[in-house]
Amino acid sequence: MNTPKAHLVDDDEAIRDALSWLLSSRGLPSATYPAAEDFLAAWTPATCGCVVLDMRMNGMSGLDCFDALLDRGSTLPVIFLTGHGDVPLAVATLKRGAFDFFEKPLNDNELATRIGEAMALDALQRAANATLDSVNARVSRLTTRERQIMDLVLAGKYNKVIADELNISMRTVEVHRANLFEKMQVKTAVELANLFKTGR
Repeated sequence: MNTPKAHLVDDDEAIRDALSWLLSSRGLPSATYPAAEDFLAAWTPATCGCVVLDMRMNGMSGLDCFDALLDRGSTLPVIFLTGHGDVPLAVATLKRGAFDFFEKPLNDNELATRIGEAMALDALQRAANATLDSVNARVSRLTTRERQIMDLVLAGKYNKVIADELNISMRTVEVHRANLFEKMQVKTAVELANLFKTGR
Protein backbone atom coordinates (compact mmCIF):
# COMPACT_ATOMS: atom_id res chain seq x y z
CA MET A 1 0.00 0.00 0.00
CA ASN A 2 1.38 3.38 -0.95
CA THR A 3 2.01 5.75 1.93
CA PRO A 4 -0.20 8.86 1.66
CA LYS A 5 2.02 11.85 0.84
CA ALA A 6 1.77 15.43 -0.31
CA HIS A 7 3.32 15.25 -3.78
CA LEU A 8 5.03 18.62 -4.25
CA VAL A 9 5.57 19.49 -7.91
CA ASP A 10 7.50 22.73 -8.48
CA ASP A 11 10.50 23.65 -10.62
CA ASP A 12 11.78 26.01 -7.90
CA GLU A 13 14.04 24.00 -5.60
CA ALA A 14 13.80 26.58 -2.79
CA ILE A 15 9.99 26.29 -2.75
CA ARG A 16 10.14 22.48 -2.82
CA ASP A 17 12.56 22.47 0.13
CA ALA A 18 10.54 25.03 2.10
CA LEU A 19 7.25 23.16 1.59
CA SER A 20 8.83 19.82 2.41
CA TRP A 21 10.22 21.25 5.66
CA LEU A 22 6.88 22.90 6.50
CA LEU A 23 4.99 19.64 6.08
CA SER A 24 7.53 17.56 8.01
CA SER A 25 7.12 20.03 10.91
CA ARG A 26 3.39 19.18 10.82
CA GLY A 27 4.02 15.43 10.64
CA LEU A 28 2.82 15.25 7.01
CA PRO A 29 4.98 13.08 4.71
CA SER A 30 5.86 14.53 1.32
CA ALA A 31 7.70 13.72 -1.89
CA THR A 32 9.17 16.36 -4.22
CA TYR A 33 9.37 16.51 -8.01
CA PRO A 34 11.21 19.19 -10.02
CA ALA A 35 8.90 18.78 -13.03
CA ALA A 36 5.36 17.68 -13.85
CA GLU A 37 6.79 15.01 -16.14
CA ASP A 38 8.66 13.47 -13.18
CA PHE A 39 5.51 13.25 -11.11
CA LEU A 40 3.46 11.75 -13.95
CA ALA A 41 6.19 9.15 -14.52
CA ALA A 42 5.99 8.17 -10.84
CA TRP A 43 2.17 8.28 -10.61
CA THR A 44 0.15 5.06 -10.45
CA PRO A 45 -3.55 4.53 -9.61
CA ALA A 46 -2.36 3.58 -6.10
CA THR A 47 -0.64 6.96 -5.56
CA CYS A 48 -2.41 8.53 -2.60
CA GLY A 49 -2.41 11.74 -0.56
CA CYS A 50 -2.66 14.91 -2.61
CA VAL A 51 -0.77 16.91 -5.22
CA VAL A 52 0.55 20.45 -4.76
CA LEU A 53 1.14 21.76 -8.28
CA ASP A 54 2.85 24.95 -9.37
CA MET A 55 0.73 26.39 -12.15
CA ARG A 56 3.63 27.65 -14.28
CA MET A 57 6.75 25.53 -14.69
CA ASN A 58 9.42 24.96 -17.28
CA GLY A 59 8.30 22.14 -19.54
CA MET A 60 4.83 20.84 -18.79
CA SER A 61 2.66 23.33 -16.90
CA GLY A 62 0.68 22.51 -13.79
CA LEU A 63 -2.53 22.80 -15.78
CA ASP A 64 -1.30 20.29 -18.35
CA CYS A 65 -0.31 17.96 -15.52
CA PHE A 66 -3.79 18.37 -14.01
CA ASP A 67 -5.37 17.50 -17.37
CA ALA A 68 -3.11 14.45 -17.67
CA LEU A 69 -4.15 13.26 -14.21
CA LEU A 70 -7.85 13.69 -15.07
CA ASP A 71 -7.30 11.75 -18.31
CA ARG A 72 -5.80 8.91 -16.26
CA GLY A 73 -8.82 8.85 -13.98
CA SER A 74 -6.91 10.15 -10.96
CA THR A 75 -9.02 11.28 -8.02
CA LEU A 76 -6.08 12.77 -6.10
CA PRO A 77 -6.99 16.18 -4.66
CA VAL A 78 -4.93 18.86 -6.41
CA ILE A 79 -3.88 22.18 -4.83
CA PHE A 80 -2.45 24.79 -7.21
CA LEU A 81 0.21 27.34 -6.37
CA THR A 82 -0.27 30.41 -8.54
CA GLY A 83 1.23 33.78 -9.30
CA HIS A 84 -1.01 36.84 -9.08
CA GLY A 85 -1.84 36.85 -12.79
CA ASP A 86 -3.03 33.24 -12.71
CA VAL A 87 -5.92 33.69 -10.27
CA PRO A 88 -8.74 33.65 -12.91
CA LEU A 89 -7.16 30.49 -14.34
CA ALA A 90 -6.97 28.95 -10.88
CA VAL A 91 -10.64 29.71 -10.24
CA ALA A 92 -11.50 27.97 -13.51
CA THR A 93 -9.57 24.88 -12.38
CA LEU A 94 -11.61 24.77 -9.16
CA LYS A 95 -14.72 24.44 -11.30
CA ARG A 96 -13.05 21.49 -13.04
CA GLY A 97 -12.37 19.70 -9.79
CA ALA A 98 -9.19 21.15 -8.28
CA PHE A 99 -9.25 21.06 -4.47
CA ASP A 100 -7.92 24.61 -3.88
CA PHE A 101 -5.37 27.18 -4.99
CA PHE A 102 -2.94 29.43 -3.17
CA GLU A 103 -1.52 32.65 -4.47
CA LYS A 104 2.18 33.35 -3.94
CA PRO A 105 3.55 34.52 -1.55
CA LEU A 106 2.00 31.69 0.44
CA ASN A 107 0.44 31.62 3.88
CA ASP A 108 2.33 28.59 5.21
CA ASN A 109 -0.10 27.64 7.96
CA GLU A 110 -3.18 27.87 5.74
CA LEU A 111 -1.49 25.83 3.02
CA ALA A 112 -0.35 23.13 5.45
CA THR A 113 -3.87 22.92 6.89
CA ARG A 114 -5.44 22.56 3.44
CA ILE A 115 -2.89 19.93 2.44
CA GLY A 116 -3.85 17.97 5.56
CA GLU A 117 -7.54 18.31 4.64
CA ALA A 118 -6.87 17.21 1.05
CA MET A 119 -5.02 14.12 2.30
CA ALA A 120 -7.89 13.31 4.68
CA LEU A 121 -10.39 13.65 1.81
CA ASP A 122 -8.33 11.29 -0.35
CA ALA A 123 -8.26 8.72 2.48
CA LEU A 124 -12.06 8.96 2.86
CA GLN A 125 -12.61 8.55 -0.89
CA ARG A 126 -10.32 5.52 -1.03
CA ALA A 127 -12.08 3.91 1.94
CA ALA A 128 -15.46 4.47 0.25
CA ASN A 129 -14.16 2.99 -3.02
CA ALA A 130 -12.75 -0.02 -1.18
CA THR A 131 -16.18 -0.56 0.45
CA LEU A 132 -17.88 -0.27 -2.93
CA ASP A 133 -15.41 -2.74 -4.47
CA SER A 134 -16.08 -5.15 -1.61
CA VAL A 135 -19.87 -4.86 -2.00
CA ASN A 136 -19.60 -5.33 -5.77
CA ALA A 137 -17.40 -8.39 -5.28
CA ARG A 138 -20.01 -9.93 -2.97
CA VAL A 139 -22.86 -9.14 -5.38
CA SER A 140 -20.92 -10.78 -8.23
CA ARG A 141 -21.04 -14.10 -6.30
CA LEU A 142 -24.85 -14.13 -6.19
CA THR A 143 -26.91 -16.31 -8.50
CA THR A 144 -29.50 -14.67 -10.74
CA ARG A 145 -32.30 -15.85 -8.41
CA GLU A 146 -30.47 -14.53 -5.33
CA ARG A 147 -30.11 -11.14 -7.04
CA GLN A 148 -33.83 -11.09 -7.81
CA ILE A 149 -34.62 -11.86 -4.19
CA MET A 150 -32.10 -9.27 -2.97
CA ASP A 151 -33.80 -6.56 -5.06
CA LEU A 152 -37.19 -7.48 -3.59
CA VAL A 153 -35.81 -7.64 -0.02
CA LEU A 154 -34.25 -4.17 -0.55
CA ALA A 155 -37.67 -2.98 -1.76
CA GLY A 156 -39.00 -3.98 1.68
CA LYS A 157 -41.05 -6.98 0.54
CA TYR A 158 -41.81 -9.92 2.82
CA ASN A 159 -41.01 -13.54 1.96
CA LYS A 160 -44.64 -14.36 1.13
CA VAL A 161 -44.89 -11.45 -1.32
CA ILE A 162 -41.52 -12.41 -2.86
CA ALA A 163 -42.72 -16.02 -3.25
CA ASP A 164 -45.90 -14.83 -4.99
CA GLU A 165 -44.06 -12.43 -7.30
CA LEU A 166 -41.46 -15.00 -8.35
CA ASN A 167 -43.98 -17.88 -8.39
CA ILE A 168 -41.88 -20.01 -6.04
CA SER A 169 -42.52 -21.51 -2.61
CA MET A 170 -41.90 -19.67 0.66
CA ARG A 171 -39.36 -22.36 1.59
CA THR A 172 -37.40 -21.69 -1.61
CA VAL A 173 -37.39 -17.96 -0.85
CA GLU A 174 -36.10 -18.68 2.67
CA VAL A 175 -33.24 -20.84 1.34
CA HIS A 176 -32.22 -18.26 -1.28
CA ARG A 177 -32.53 -15.48 1.27
CA ALA A 178 -30.27 -17.33 3.72
CA ASN A 179 -27.67 -17.94 0.97
CA LEU A 180 -27.92 -14.31 -0.12
CA PHE A 181 -27.36 -13.00 3.42
CA GLU A 182 -24.41 -15.35 3.91
CA LYS A 183 -22.74 -14.26 0.65
CA MET A 184 -23.37 -10.58 1.39
CA GLN A 185 -22.06 -11.10 4.97
CA VAL A 186 -25.14 -9.62 6.66
CA LYS A 187 -27.68 -10.96 9.14
CA THR A 188 -30.71 -8.76 8.47
CA ALA A 189 -32.44 -6.85 5.68
CA VAL A 190 -31.51 -3.61 7.46
CA GLU A 191 -27.80 -4.54 7.38
CA LEU A 192 -28.16 -5.38 3.70
CA ALA A 193 -29.71 -1.98 2.97
CA ASN A 194 -26.99 -0.22 4.99
CA LEU A 195 -24.32 -2.03 2.99
CA PHE A 196 -25.58 -0.34 -0.16
CA LYS A 197 -25.87 3.06 1.51
CA THR A 198 -22.22 3.00 2.59
CA GLY A 199 -21.03 1.32 -0.57
CA ARG A 200 -22.48 3.88 -2.98
